[in-house]
Amino acid sequence: MLGALGVVYGDIGTSPLYALKECFSPENPHAVAVTTGNVLGVLSLVFWSLGMVIVLKYLTFIMRADNEGAGGILALLALVPRALRQGRSVVLLLALFGTALLYGDGVITPAISVLSAIEGLEVATKALEPAVVPLTIAVLVGLFAIQKRGTAGIGRVFGPLTLVWFLTIASLGLKQLVARPDVLLALDPRRAVAFFAANGKHGFLVLGSVFLVVTGGEALYADMGHFGRSPIRRAWFAIVFPALLLNYFGQGAMLLERPEAASNPFYALVPSWALYPVVVIATCATVVASQALISGAFSLTQQAVQLGYFPRVTIVHTSRETEGQIFVPEINSLLLVACVACVLLFRSSSALAAAYGIAVTGTMGITTVIYYVVTTRTWGWSPLRAAPLLVLFLTFDLAFFGANAAKFVHGGWFPVTMAIVVFLVMTTWHRGRQLLWEAIEPTLLPLDTFLDDVAQTTPHRVKGTAVFMASNPKGTPPALLHNFKHNQVLHGQVVLLSVQSLPVPEVSAHDRLTVEDLGQGFFRVSLRYGFVETPDVPAALEECRTKGLAIEPARASYYLGRETLVLSGTSAMAGWRKVLFAFVSRNARPATAYFGLPPNRVVELGAQIQL
Repeated sequence: MLGALGVVYGDIGTSPLYALKECFSPENPHAVAVTTGNVLGVLSLVFWSLGMVIVLKYLTFIMRADNEGAGGILALLALVPRALRQGRSVVLLLALFGTALLYGDGVITPAISVLSAIEGLEVATKALEPAVVPLTIAVLVGLFAIQKRGTAGIGRVFGPLTLVWFLTIASLGLKQLVARPDVLLALDPRRAVAFFAANGKHGFLVLGSVFLVVTGGEALYADMGHFGRSPIRRAWFAIVFPALLLNYFGQGAMLLERPEAASNPFYALVPSWALYPVVVIATCATVVASQALISGAFSLTQQAVQLGYFPRVTIVHTSRETEGQIFVPEINSLLLVACVACVLLFRSSSALAAAYGIAVTGTMGITTVIYYVVTTRTWGWSPLRAAPLLVLFLTFDLAFFGANAAKFVHGGWFPVTMAIVVFLVMTTWHRGRQLLWEAIEPTLLPLDTFLDDVAQTTPHRVKGTAVFMASNPKGTPPALLHNFKHNQVLHGQVVLLSVQSLPVPEVSAHDRLTVEDLGQGFFRVSLRYGFVETPDVPAALEECRTKGLAIEPARASYYLGRETLVLSGTSAMAGWRKVLFAFVSRNARPATAYFGLPPNRVVELGAQIQL
């Protein structure tokens, strides 16, 4: 529970630093005036948004849609019937775009969280204003540098820090709430209705700032596989929710007492003697806030790779006990560069707040739609039972999306542009691999035909074991045909190895491996992995002994095919996508490293393929 507190709730937990500020700050063109009606109306929106989006939607319903413990939009997609996620189906494209939007969120969250904390120095003295951006960048570099320690190690450190943060914001808010208990009138939803009636269109646009209080909901779901459903729920109700409400209502009470505090109501709660310590605590907490999105990005990347929608990357498992705790160096580096660029481009949390929201609201809406498909097509709910939830959740999702859409020209274009780039890479990679397979498949020789030919010609056999990677278990691997054609020999023991990714998080040890003796020293070995697992071929081959096949992985020879793409082919893919696919293919992690093969035992046989 403490570990979950330190990784999952950082994003939601640091929203008090900037959420109410953006609703009332004179710097925000969409802010409203500090009046009793507006303060109570905004607080009512905050309370009911947290209740309906986080408590009801995510903690009560969406987190039930776990794929054997794993969460996130791709895990949700894997629950959709296969027929509905094939080809270019609407459900598939929505899920991929929702995934891409989360990467945009993963860039904005660290930048705005750390910036908003360090901006507390400006409250202490304007002389420190020039140091805010350099200090923010330094903190971000340090944050991404420690990611290789893994979420378990980070959670052990961040958990206590986050607990201190929640106790701090709760105590700050409680003190002011006791002085003005009348702000509790905001618990009445009629205050929110009155707010909209009084402010009209302008009040609707304020929803774009109110949304900042629930931005961590999707990351909460994506990180479910790291800690489990129960610890996340217990941490919310025991610590996070009470602390957030106390602080938000305390800020509201402060605004009623001192309307001039609207420029930074969070730090207005802090006594002058405690300002610097709270800045330090807030900075630590915002580092934690960033962790939820970074961990979620790692998880989504691993799932996308295993499901065939992202090129191979380096996946480092950082825990012996928990499969889902990983580190992806390539994604870590890209997020760091993008975060630093974001800070240099926007330079203040208020400017970044204008860029924040569109990506997350889009993903939340897509999650709602896919959840409806899962309930009706996988779980067998009737539309009459599922439709009320769809309508209720989309009412909030679309309202927040509409309010945030007004921010597009003020910075919202940044995460959307990032999402479009990621989406194009994902769809191009998947389509390119499909076309590549369509080009290779007609050239495959049926395995039975090849084995008959071996039986008739009895070629010379050399000592040792050769392992040929086979994408099609029924066909003869091209690398085997090329090797036999050019060298005119076969190894004494030939293993045809296929690695399959299944739409489940993990495959049990009992179901992972099958071995079939094909005769004449040939064996077909099939390995199966879930979408949160990384293949380890040598370790799996060791297990073949239990199936009657003795292999020494360190002494075997591994044969892989290596395709050189010729882009002058007649495939239906657009020319620019062919160029993108070729570029991504060249920069994908080599299969040798991805499958854990000993590099000094690998032989690659190339072939040119027209695309």
